[in-house]
Amino acid sequence: MPEPASDLARRLADQAEAVCRHYLSKGRREGRYWLVGDTGNTPGRSLYVRLHGVDASKGAAGKWTDAATGDHGDLLDLIAANKCLTTLRETLDEARLFLSLPKPEPSEPNRREPSALTGSPEAARRLLKIAKPITGTVAQTYLRQRGITDLRNCDALRFHPRCWYRGDDDDACDRARDAWPALIAAVTDLDCAVTGAHRTWLDLSGQDKAPVSTPRRAMGHLLGHGVRFGRACDVMVAGEGIETMLSLRQVLIDMPMVAALSASHLAALILPTTLRRLYVARDDDPAGDRAMRSLTERATIVGIEVLSLEPSMGDFNDDLRQLGRQAVTNRLRVQLAPDDVARFWHPASNGGLC
Repeated sequence: MPEPASDLARRLADQAEAVCRHYLSKGRREGRYWLVGDTGNTPGRSLYVRLHGVDASKGAAGKWTDAATGDHGDLLDLIAANKCLTTLRETLDEARLFLSLPKPEPSEPNRREPSALTGSPEAARRLLKIAKPITGTVAQTYLRQRGITDLRNCDALRFHPRCWYRGDDDDACDRARDAWPALIAAVTDLDCAVTGAHRTWLDLSGQDKAPVSTPRRAMGHLLGHGVRFGRACDVMVAGEGIETMLSLRQVLIDMPMVAALSASHLAALILPTTLRRLYVARDDDPAGDRAMRSLTERATIVGIEVLSLEPSMGDFNDDLRQLGRQAVTNRLRVQLAPDDVARFWHPASNGGLC
């Protein structure tokens, strides 16, 4: 009888360090953790995997968190993100290959899609339902601090005044709070069905993120989906971060955009079948380079033209905050295809306030 996903996750956890050495070879062991940059195997220390721990506990072996993005899960989720796998069957097959287990008969049911995260789509939908519009909230204040003032047609963004935050080992007990204000973003599929939610916890003034170890976290099914601004048909911009895409919208308010939330998720983004041109807002780092190459290869195979939008600094929010709106305008203008300039470029309408 084929092993269920939970059994394979347990087998992988029993060999957590071997899994990390295989899929995250550019990382290193430090104490009871394996440290690396992200699920795509970028060098760094943002993502940490527990190598030892009690089964079924919060600190179980194989549990991982990316402090930069808030992504977390078990080793099946990590393998799915690392290999850009989009179905549970592919993920389980890859896990069996690593564990040297035989493949099951073709009749094995595909019961669920890999989430790449813990937390269900149902929980995400409940959170979005009780959240409210961001106008006049500390979430709007926070975005203004990031240079983002035009929030027209940003229905994907919501606000919760007391969103529960579960601390981890890096959150000092004397600073612990059970809830903080949060910017909530709906993660949806191509049919606009909610599959997850992204949370950015904020301090009480809205001047910065909350003073917690992982102020950004997501829940639900993210792989292939994203936070959408406008519905794409033939032209679209895709990028990693929500604030990056909102920065681009300060200049290109009418162009459909999607934030995939991380480099590995950007590489696995599901594209509309009607798409003919894709702009990729690339973050200037190795993970961004790798996501750009992977997404370009996938899009080109199905006949989609791919153009890169390159920031002057690390990302377009860095450009907006440090160089100003006019600098972003000037840089984007020369990177767009001429017919998209005629279609989407409306400088007189830019700069509106929410």
